[in-house]
Amino acid sequence: MIYLHLFLEFFKIGLFSFGGGYATIPFLYHISQVYSWYSLDELTQMVAVASITPGPVGINVATYAGLKSAGIPGSALATLAEMLPSLILVIIVSKLLRKFSDNFYVKSLIQTLKPISCGLLTSVAIGLLKPEINDIKAIVLISILLLISWKSKRDPLFYIVISAIVGVVLVFMKNYLYPFL
Repeated sequence: MIYLHLFLEFFKIGLFSFGGGYATIPFLYHISQVYSWYSLDELTQMVAVASITPGPVGINVATYAGLKSAGIPGSALATLAEMLPSLILVIIVSKLLRKFSDNFYVKSLIQTLKPISCGLLTSVAIGLLKPEINDIKAIVLISILLLISWKSKRDPLFYIVISAIVGVVLVFMKNYLYPFL
């Protein structure tokens, strides 16, 4: 029965998570609460490991979550289940897009999906950072850095370095400056 739930949940993730691998995190968070296959700490570790390993983040997390919940067969099943909707949709959309590429409604739909993906990612970031951030100064610092990164299109390494700097600053503030602020 776990394999059926695993397949259905990761198929749903593959079907409804637009915006890349990080957009799967709200779904993975939901799975952790409903099925208890992994904890929130384990989810954070899965995302961290998936981010530094080669390949798409969503697929890496699905593989690791499947392994954690149902062993090697679960790992293969979760990976397949997450990839299958994309494969089906890409085949269908590529045939339809050729036919309707100049259609106003198609262009509008694609433009609408962009802010939805940003909203999902922001929701995830706030949810993951919420236990760590209790200080308005830290939230302002993160907001400023997000605004800077939003206005500039740079290499992903730039964002990794900025995130590391934010992490060091937040830990420094929490450990050394917080009693004085």
